Parts: sequence; C-alpha cells; structure tokens
Amino acid sequence: MKQILMVGAGSVGGFFGAHLAQANPNVSFLLRPKTLAAVKQNGLTIRSAQGSFTVHPPAASDPRDLPKPNLIILSVKAYDLDEVLTQIEPVLTDQTVILTLQNGVETEDRIVARFQRDCVVGGIAFIYSRIAAPGVIDHYKKGSVAIGEMMGHQSPRLLAIADLFKQAGIPCQLTDDVRRSKWEKMCWNCVFNPLTVMIDDKVAKALDHPEMLRVIHQIVGEVVAVAATVKVPLAPDMADKVVRWTSEIRDIHTSMYDDWKAGRPTEIDFLNGYVAKVGREFGIPTPLNDLLTAVIKTITERDRTGLGVVRIDGAVVQPVSFDRAAIASLPAEHQLDISTVMPSMKGTGIRIRGLLDVPALGIKADHVTVHSGDGKYSACLTLDQAKAFGVLLYELDGEPFPESKGGPFRLVTPGLGDLCANVKGVARIEVTIGMGTDTRPSVKTNC
Repeated sequence: MKQILMVGAGSVGGFFGAHLAQANPNVSFLLRPKTLAAVKQNGLTIRSAQGSFTVHPPAASDPRDLPKPNLIILSVKAYDLDEVLTQIEPVLTDQTVILTLQNGVETEDRIVARFQRDCVVGGIAFIYSRIAAPGVIDHYKKGSVAIGEMMGHQSPRLLAIADLFKQAGIPCQLTDDVRRSKWEKMCWNCVFNPLTVMIDDKVAKALDHPEMLRVIHQIVGEVVAVAATVKVPLAPDMADKVVRWTSEIRDIHTSMYDDWKAGRPTEIDFLNGYVAKVGREFGIPTPLNDLLTAVIKTITERDRTGLGVVRIDGAVVQPVSFDRAAIASLPAEHQLDISTVMPSMKGTGIRIRGLLDVPALGIKADHVTVHSGDGKYSACLTLDQAKAFGVLLYELDGEPFPESKGGPFRLVTPGLGDLCANVKGVARIEVTIGMGTDTRPSVKTNC
C-alpha cells in the first residue's frame, strides 16, 4: 500500500494523518478549500503534551490532483459520507482499499452497497482531540485505533494497514469482530455525546449523579437491544463497561459538544437517531434514544432562514420564525381565502394579526415593517394598520405560493385603499418603535 489518501484533517483525520505523514512521504490529504488553504500555507500542525509537530503533506480539494491511492482513510463526519464517496470515485480501482474511522455502525455497509465490492476495512478511533483552527489540531488524550475485516479474518491488507499505523507510532489493535467493536463504541457515543450537550458540561457531570447513572443504563440497554436485533450480541454488563471506560476520561467534552459549540452540524442522526430508526423498524422500544435525538436537534439546529421561512424580529421579546406548515397550523380565524376580499387574486393567506399574536411585542411597539428577502423592498405600516389590513399570502391550491406570483410569502393589504402595501418575496417582518424603512415611492400609490 504505497500511496495513502487521508480524507479530511479534522480532529481525528488530522491527528492520525499527520502522524502517518510524519513517518511516510506517500501520505496525501483531500481537504475542503478553507482547510486546504491553511495547510498549504502553514502545514498541518498537531499540538499535544506528548509532543507538537508540523507536517507539509501534498494536499488538494480534488483527488485527481494527487497520486492515485492504494489506501483511502475516511475520517469525515458520517453525514458527509455520500459527498465524499462521489469525490473519491474517480480515483478508485479494483484494488483500492477504504479504511473507515467514523462514528456510527452503518458506514461500511453503505460503502459496499455503493461500490458493489469488498473494498472496506472497518476501523474505530479512540482519541480526544479537537480543531483549534483550520490545519491545527489540539490533542489531549488517547490516540489509538482498532481495525478489522468485516468477515473477521486477518487478511494481508489488514496486516499491511496495521503495519502502517505501527510504523507511525500509532497503537493499532486488530479485532476479529469489528462490528461488535463499533457497536460497543456506539453505546458510549449514544450516552455521552448527547448528554454533554444537554448538560452543557463535561462527562464528569453526568457520571457524578446517581439519577443520571440509572438513565445511562437505560440508554445503553436500548442500544444493546437494537444491536441484538441486527445480530450483534453485546455483553449483558455493557452499561457498566461504558461507565468504567468513561471514568478514565471524565474531564473531557465530546465531539458532539465541540461541534455544537463551533456551530457545526452534529452526528445525532447516525448515533441515537440510527438506534431509534432501527428500533422502529423491528418494533424495539427506544424512548430515551428518541428523546435524545429530538432534544439534540432542538438544541443544536440553528434558526431556519432563507427561502420558505419568514422571521418576526425587532421590538419583540423573542424573535420567531415560521415556515408554511407553521403558518397553516395557526388558528382558522386568522386564515383567509384572499379571493373573498381581492377577487382578482387567488391564494390562501394568514392575517398579519395572527402572526403578531405569537411573539410578545415590545411595550412601546407601534409600527411593523415588512421586508423582501433581497433587502430591496420594504413597507412600513402602523401596528394598527398591519393588524387590521395586512395579509401574508403563503399557499396556492395547497402548494407553496409560487415565486412567479411573489411567493413564497407575499404581503397584500386589502382594504387599506391608497395606503396599500404590496411586498413580494417577504422574508422578514420587523416590529419597531417608531417608523421603520419604507421603499415605496409614495404611500399614495395605488396597488
């Protein structure tokens, strides 16, 4: 395995890839543009109490610009897998081997299904590190891997990969049941990744409360039950093992915690979400994993913005966003067939009054400014005018209001007469104290 391609240089791939590159000149990196620019300019740096160093490996954002690899090591997040497989497909041959160092338990099956051949060696990374900056990885604890063939045998390619890691000074354990090893780590991930986000603290906070220990046992119990259903039996004392393993690293945060704090997506769908999905398929109750999945998504997903979302902000206690489904769920008394008041138009609308009933308005709020998504147009009405006459069109024949007609949200003000306001492509409703911006050439202009 002469040529090695590391895909990604994050907290996992950056650490292991840098060590491999330090020992082997034939290691190259496939990187995203921001990380690529940093590595090309400053190299890839590992900062660790065990010794810091910098390497300057070949790197590119297109694998065709690098030596054709014999071994590809995937260390990207599970949600990026499909995109990465599309990227590397042009450089794959019938002999290319792919080693996975990713969370979750389905990566290997997805790769085999995609390429229809036995090209995968499973891997598990044991490390605590995080991205300090693009191309800079801070390493704190551990730094080993376990690898194994999916069928459990010790193949020549497996032994060759193990030698590469050992030559780089990376402890590498061979496992004859890599699926079980991955499910064992899944038990840990499904407990402490979401819990550290929920408690906004290190794993020690969860370990130090008897009530939480009971919850940990229940979470692991659900994972063990699902694993058994897919024919991966785990030890009956798996929860005790998870707690015991964690006692050695009780001062750490988790990768999900670090991703959340950095504003990156989390892997919840491939951890607790995957357990819950398989549980539903086989009729295995997973109430805690269902709960953890829902809560983590609620905590970590950013407020939606952009096409198909309208946001009310400004002089309100708390901004609020609506999509079409949320608007349609508002009380029927606020819903309106626009043709009943504007015979020349078709569509379903929500009275602005109904939208403004949701957020708590500022004490002295007295105007409402409706802005188009491109920022070019706005109309300012008094609060009373907006409540009495404003309508936001959002559906036509049960479908999103088309952009060709000013959607997905369009302001009309039937009954306002010469003061009518009509804004297409509405994305924001700003509540103000005093007059807001108004781009209408004249409020006397008829609609």
